[in-house]
Parts: sequence; C-alpha cells; structure tokens
Amino acid sequence: MIDYSLLLAVLFGVGSLLILILKFKIQPFIALLISSIIVGVLAGVPPQEIMVTVKNGMGSTLGFVAVVVGLGAMFGAILEHSGGAEALAQYMLNVFGEKKASWALMVTGFLIAIPVFFDVAFIILIPLVYSLQRKTKKSLLLYAIPLLSGLAITHAFIPPTPGPVAVADILNADLGWVILLGIIVGIPTAIISGPLYGKYIASKIFIAAPAAIKKSNLSHFPPISLILVIIGTPILLIVLNTLLNGSINDRFHWSANTIAWVQMFGHPFSALIIANLMAWYFLGIKRGVSKSILSKITTASLAPAGIIILLTGAGGVFKQMLITTGTGEMLANYFSSIGLSPLLFGFLAAATVRILQGSSTVAMITAAGITSSIIITPLNPLQTALIVIAIAAGASILSHVNDSGFWLVSNYLGLSEKDTFRSWSIMTLLLSLTGLAAVFLISLFI
Repeated sequence: MIDYSLLLAVLFGVGSLLILILKFKIQPFIALLISSIIVGVLAGVPPQEIMVTVKNGMGSTLGFVAVVVGLGAMFGAILEHSGGAEALAQYMLNVFGEKKASWALMVTGFLIAIPVFFDVAFIILIPLVYSLQRKTKKSLLLYAIPLLSGLAITHAFIPPTPGPVAVADILNADLGWVILLGIIVGIPTAIISGPLYGKYIASKIFIAAPAAIKKSNLSHFPPISLILVIIGTPILLIVLNTLLNGSINDRFHWSANTIAWVQMFGHPFSALIIANLMAWYFLGIKRGVSKSILSKITTASLAPAGIIILLTGAGGVFKQMLITTGTGEMLANYFSSIGLSPLLFGFLAAATVRILQGSSTVAMITAAGITSSIIITPLNPLQTALIVIAIAAGASILSHVNDSGFWLVSNYLGLSEKDTFRSWSIMTLLLSLTGLAAVFLISLFI
C-alpha cells in the first residue's frame, strides 16, 4: 500500500536536491543535507529526531568510506607523480603494437583508473593519444574513445575508486565481490564501448591532434613490473579476504588464527595502507623523491578526496532519513508488488539523477541511499554487489552539457559540442546500457 504523503515527501526532497544544485548552484554536500531534512519535515518526523538522523546517517557512513577514499587518493597521487601511468601506457602500446593501439589504451585506462581519478588519468595520458594520431594520421577518436571507456568503467565499477566504494558502503556490499563483479562486467563493456565503438565513430568524425608537445623522458619512469605489482597488491588482498570469508575457506587447512591474520591484511584498510607504503618507498624514496615532497603530494591529494567523503556522508544521511520515515519499506513493498527488481530500480534512479544534474558521484550516492532503503529482504553478497554495479552503470549514462567530463573531453580533443555528443555522450550511453545488460545476464546465475 502506497502512503502518498510519504511518496510526495521523497519526490519533493529529490526535486529540491536538483533545484538547489542546478538553479542555485548550491554545493551538492549542503544540497543533500537540506533535501534530507526537507524529507524529514514533510514526513512529519519530530525536529530533534531529524537532527539525530542526520548525525547517525553521516556517522555510520563515514567510518569506512573516509579511510578507504583517503588512502586511495594518496596512493593514486604518488603513482601519478612517479610517471607510472605514462609508463604503463607506453608498455601497453609496445606490447599491442600500433595496429592494436586502441586496445592498448583501453587496457591502460582500465588499470590506471583504479588508483588515479578519472580526470587526472585522462590529462596524464592524453599526450600519448595525440602522439598516436600524429603518427598514424587516423582520427583522434580511434584512440581517445577506448582510453576514455577504460577510464570511465573502472572509475565507476571497480573499487577502490570513490564511487563504488561509497555505494558499496551504503548498501553494505562486500568490496571484494564488487571488485570481482566490476571486472567481469567491465571487460565486455569496455570492449564494446571502447575499441569497437571507437573504430565506428572514428570513421564518421575525423579529428586531428593539436600541435606537438615535448615528449616525456621514459628513462625516468618506474619499471612496469613494479607498477603492476603495486596496483595489483591491494586488489588481490581484498579479493583474497572475500574468498576466505566464503565457502573457499573450507579448502584451506589453515588454523583459525592464521586465517584471521590473512583476513586482517586483506581488509581494505590494511590492503591500502600496504599499497601506500609500497608506493611511498618504491616510487618515492628509492627513486630519490624527498620525504617532504612525498608528504606534500599526499597531503594535496586529500583535498578532492575530502569533497567525495563529505558527499558520501550526506548520501548516508539521505538513506537514513528514508529509513527513519518508513519510506524505504513502503517503496520496497510497492516495487516488489509490481515486479520491479532492486537492480533495475537502482539503475533507473541513478540514471535519472545523472541525466538531470550531471555528476555521476552525486547520482551514485543518491541512488544508493534510495535503493538501500527499499532492500528489506536479505540478499546474498553477490546480489548486493550486482546492485552496486547496476547503480554504477546508471550513474555513467549519457554524459552531456551539465557534466564537467563532457567539457573536459570536448576541450582536450578539440571537439564541437555536436561531435562531443556524437562521440563521448553516445559512448557513455552505450557503456551504461551494456553494463546493465551484463548485470542482468549475471543475475540469472546467482
């Protein structure tokens, strides 16, 4: 049974969120808090309980996310400063060869976006795309679209990037399963929206690279094997921890104490601390970077991380308000009665917010808060992780003029608004729908 007063309260709250961000340009963190309070007031929650809900929602969310996002940001900053991203890209190009350079750039983007933010990774790697275009005389889009696809998919689907970390925490999903399923969904999605679509759109739109710039000196870059080990270590530790928590644990004849220690090192906190220490020493100290510079690099990286952390906390407040008002349970019962699965609901909620206000992070966090409140029947860890990926897919859809990524791509590739729509926007649409299709296919087997 639908309580229309509660439903209107939520719709008014979401509407207020969009108006505050789009019309009044209010910072999304404050906008999320205000809209959460509006929902509480309209739903008839006592004033003091509204404030308690804000505190509890913020506190319960940030305990995990703040640590993971902060550690991930510092890790990525050291990797970026060392030139590791460029070294990996050059290595992939050498392995794949010029004819398969688009595939090399897709793989590079897929790996680099794990520790490095999307926009930073794109700016670091775009000179390689320019260089390839000048050499081959083919459209810049043949190489740029696969790179962007790999970056966008990992940024949205695979922890420890902030978006999926935040959604996983709000939904109480196991980070290891999110990583595994994010990779499984991400690979075919990257292939379709990257090299395959890149080849198609490059045949329709020719774009040349800007004037040549000074090339980087590869002799100063760290060895590729070291980069792969440092990036792979936290992921392997987290996945191992997840597997040990499951049925695979029975196949090991380790003592309970040994397994407990392995699981401690496989916790996302420990795994990312280890990765940071490896990066600090092998990419910093051992390569002659002073401790003071390393300290400045890592400290500076926490500024953008802080915004994401606060946004995630505000998303947790929105979620908690829906639980406090009873709206989540009401919506869960309603959507269950009409046969709408949490997977599709999460995707549609994220896609709607993304298209209307532009930010994929705000879309993911808002959708996670709403979706979490409607899950009243316990799900297994894989099902919960799939909902995280579905929300990520929805939040990636149809980047356009209200998304900063649209203008970043347009400016660096020298595209008109029309051609940016035809290339980048359609790529994100294809990425989103392919990701959703893969999620539904996997859901048939779990």
